[in-house]
Amino acid sequence: MAKIFSSSLRCRLPVLVAIFEVLLLVLYAVFVTYDDSTNAALQTNQTDPLQNSVYHVYPFFVDVQVMLFVGFGCLLAFMKRYGFGGMVFNFLTATFAIQWAVIVQGFFQFYHDGKIHVGVFNLLNAEFACAVVLISFGAILGRTSPIQLLVMALLEVPIFAVTEWTILKYLKINDAGGSILIHIFACYFGLGVSAILYRPCLNEGHSKEGSTYQSDLLSVLGTLFLWVFWPSFNSSLTLPGDDQHRAIIHTFIGLSSSTLTAFALSALLNRRGKLTMADIQNVTLAGGVTVGASVDMMISPVGAFALGMIGCTACMLGYKYLTPFMAKKLRIQDQCGIHNLHGLTGLISTMAVIICILIASEDTYGPSLYQTFAHRAPVEGDPRLKELQELIPGLNPGEGRSASEQALYQAAALGFSIGVSVAGGLLTGLVLRLPVLAQPPDEFCFDDALYFEVPEEFDNSVLPTSNYDLVAIKD
Repeated sequence: MAKIFSSSLRCRLPVLVAIFEVLLLVLYAVFVTYDDSTNAALQTNQTDPLQNSVYHVYPFFVDVQVMLFVGFGCLLAFMKRYGFGGMVFNFLTATFAIQWAVIVQGFFQFYHDGKIHVGVFNLLNAEFACAVVLISFGAILGRTSPIQLLVMALLEVPIFAVTEWTILKYLKINDAGGSILIHIFACYFGLGVSAILYRPCLNEGHSKEGSTYQSDLLSVLGTLFLWVFWPSFNSSLTLPGDDQHRAIIHTFIGLSSSTLTAFALSALLNRRGKLTMADIQNVTLAGGVTVGASVDMMISPVGAFALGMIGCTACMLGYKYLTPFMAKKLRIQDQCGIHNLHGLTGLISTMAVIICILIASEDTYGPSLYQTFAHRAPVEGDPRLKELQELIPGLNPGEGRSASEQALYQAAALGFSIGVSVAGGLLTGLVLRLPVLAQPPDEFCFDDALYFEVPEEFDNSVLPTSNYDLVAIKD
């Protein structure tokens, strides 16, 4: 028997996009309005334009934009026959994810007086939700249709928003660089989806899965964009001033140490003693994730250096040994190795932040301890709070937590993030298996010609050329 698979997007993609965009158009019309910084009616001759939040937030917004659209896009274009898919499907998915996240996160974080109040900060916040989707995308790169990717974004963004809101509102943790909220959630969600979409035939490799000289160059260009702008990613949500200053320094030091370590390990672990481009494209970035959760703390420059080296080593060994083991023994295929770059490093970062919380004291931080660790500040009415507010005007009341209590909340957030992301990924994977979503058959994975009009020099001889783009697949 044979099943007929159609690669044509002529009906399914326009219909799906029309449904999504009409839905979003209605939601934006009914619920979205300007926040105080963007509403012209609230500006007077007493308003100082230079104090508008756009001047603080917009530089970070632009940097993260470059990471999402250029950095991720180029990085995912490493396959020799899937450069269009890696970059363009990243573009498509990211744009929709940000549109959708503005609404979903808006209801949880920016909703009052019956409206979602939008400014540039909302867009920056939505970009972090988008980053979650794009990281998850890496686990199933080349094995899914654009229809499936849009549906995945549709489901993942609300699940992430609920997780984010729950952790920030009730567990109240320190995670400036998003190691727990972004990297770990995205990793295990993507692996959950991949486990359901498992393809045993792909474990033995695929003829179209490799790279070329040009595709590796494009991919490492994406790595360089991510590397350069990662300090903005890690520092954008930290407290302005010394916390943000430390975050930038620690991220750079962590990235630089992981980069040099990656070069050394790549040559050491290669049988011929040569550098492997996949290591340069991915493992060099490990330090940015490993310092993430503690990036604004007094971890010291040497601490950031050590975390970069540790994260890089774990990431490198993960690519070499853990990824093949997961595919063959656990039936979890990880196309881009997101478990190594985001999962393992995120776990190390979580352990590091717990240690930092346990050893943090006023001897090291001074009164600003209760700004960096806001939930350790005394509760409202505590005489100690008044003393601290004299030293730090504007200090907000906290939860009065001890160091050990805050550390337990960090651990609880880790467990909650992993649990929800795995469950959400498995459920999303089941939805993505629906035939109407046009999942490509094994033999046509990792190939742009399945969904794109490709140039003449592109060898598409293995794909159908009929006007109907129908393929007979053996059952």
